[in-house]
Amino acid sequence: MLIDGEDIQNFKLSSLRSHLALVTQETFLFNDTILNNIAFGKEGDSTREEILAAAKAAHVDHFVGDIDEGYETRIGERGVKLSGGQKQRIAIARAILRNAPILILDEATSALDSESEKLVQDALHNLMEHRTSFVIAHRLSTIKHANRILVMDDGKIVESGTHQSLLASSGLYQKYYNMQFIDLEDDNKVRPDKDAV
Repeated sequence: MLIDGEDIQNFKLSSLRSHLALVTQETFLFNDTILNNIAFGKEGDSTREEILAAAKAAHVDHFVGDIDEGYETRIGERGVKLSGGQKQRIAIARAILRNAPILILDEATSALDSESEKLVQDALHNLMEHRTSFVIAHRLSTIKHANRILVMDDGKIVESGTHQSLLASSGLYQKYYNMQFIDLEDDNKVRPDKDAV
């Protein structure tokens, strides 16, 4: 694997880490303010303006405006005062602030309700722009627009391609896609009342 044409084995571990930003399903937050939890994403000092710009790109401002103390609100140990979607948006703001060229998203939307997922997906789109992104996901809506999708089964890559080419191949990806989206479409259809005449 290469970073800007250089083999990653030539990098020191600390240097390699400086090129990466990670957003996982489980976001670790501190019993501190929203502002300081976002600032944690970048080594060294960040200006308030940089932190607020990252927060805006991650849609943190959508919920902070509803809180009395705004960005100075203490969120409790592990962010207990926040919803799952709010925690994820803080994690995304951290990654935006870090501004690393390589992004790893590990099940970043798996525990979210549909409304939160929409905001987080939009924030992830902002984050992934102009970055090499590795997205690990079971929820296929997260990877639908990827340049290349690798489908793994039992630890092995069994398919590779774009969303459209994988749907056309009648393989494992198509099977999972149909399970997720056709079942969802069926659930969303209006079912007539069985007693209706």
